Amino acid sequence: MPNTRVVITGAGVISSLAHNRQDLLAALLNRACGVRAMPEWADTLPPDTVAAPVTLDQDAVMKIDRRFRRSMGPAALFATLAAAQAVAESGLSEDILGSGRAGCSVSTTMGSASSIMESCSLLLQGRQDYISAQQFFKSAAHTAAFNVANAMGLRGVQLSPCSACASSLQAIGVAYEQILLGRQDVMLAGGSDEVTPSVTLTFQQLFAQAENKENRPPDQISRPFDVARTGLVCGEGAGIVVLESLEHAVSRGARILAEVTGYATMSSGEHISQSDQRAIGRCMTAALADADLRPEDVDLVSAHATGTRQGDAEEAAALRDLFGANTPVSSLKGHLGHTLAASGAIELVAVLEMLAQNIIVGTKNLTAAGPDCAGLDHVQANRTASIGTFVKNSFAFGGVSAVLVGKAFA
Repeated sequence: MPNTRVVITGAGVISSLAHNRQDLLAALLNRACGVRAMPEWADTLPPDTVAAPVTLDQDAVMKIDRRFRRSMGPAALFATLAAAQAVAESGLSEDILGSGRAGCSVSTTMGSASSIMESCSLLLQGRQDYISAQQFFKSAAHTAAFNVANAMGLRGVQLSPCSACASSLQAIGVAYEQILLGRQDVMLAGGSDEVTPSVTLTFQQLFAQAENKENRPPDQISRPFDVARTGLVCGEGAGIVVLESLEHAVSRGARILAEVTGYATMSSGEHISQSDQRAIGRCMTAALADADLRPEDVDLVSAHATGTRQGDAEEAAALRDLFGANTPVSSLKGHLGHTLAASGAIELVAVLEMLAQNIIVGTKNLTAAGPDCAGLDHVQANRTASIGTFVKNSFAFGGVSAVLVGKAFA
């Protein structure tokens, strides 16, 4: 359906800083940071280990029908709470949600990491009889997708792309394509993830976890693009957006937050763990072509930029080649840590609020760009700006790139 346009009519977020996008932007503008020390992990990891965990609102959790809540680990809870926000804002009726023309595309990295670890621990202790019958449903890779679908009464397409830290942006891109193809009128799309000792330990083993040799306070350890960056800090949460065909949104009088105009995802074909400037550049170029835009048309790049030495350098090189120093570039991982599969969606939700308020959040802890990240218009302090068109980047182990292009609705 070549004339179909896809718009965003609702957005929800659960993060270490806030549980709605308005409060999230306020926290970001105040230079708040969700990263803290994790002494509760001291049995597994050094006591100075840091992360950006979510504190759930238990009253909100208890409002989820028990029939659905009992099969949810934290990843599914985060996603369902964010989806409920997005659906409420969009004004979607139960009839539309249950029509068969509304579906979801929601991702996690590996299901509920904490539930998987709990099951393994009980098995190793020989206490398999203590494993809940619901444990599989919490642990399944598509737990966020089917739990959101059931809790929201969706009867359409259910998808759950699983590509590590590119997962939620792929989920949104796949949902966008479903609507373009005319297969669905409405899609709830995004992703969620959990931070656990095992997740953090995995990044340590890959030499990607931030080191704190300079004994910085927790809120200064995640340093995207900075000369003193040493690695990423893990976080958690969820971001969900409601995508609709423009025709469907207009027909029901929905308020439109933004329009999705382009998307691309591809493999580097080079390396499973090292970022690749050429692959990143190819993906951004393809996404811009899908949106029928030139690099000079873009007003903001919301970078992936996790704070790793090589990842940030490769993304910066690709951005330099495509945009030069002419396009503002910002990363939110200094505030939120790297929320893994949820990162693309959470950061997109924040960008939507930046569009609404005509402001770009500066990259926290970027005091001086590393020489390998120089040559860009790094937004270091909050900047007033009219954002017409934006690019959102997400990259992942496995050589995966995903890029979404959007714009203010007109």
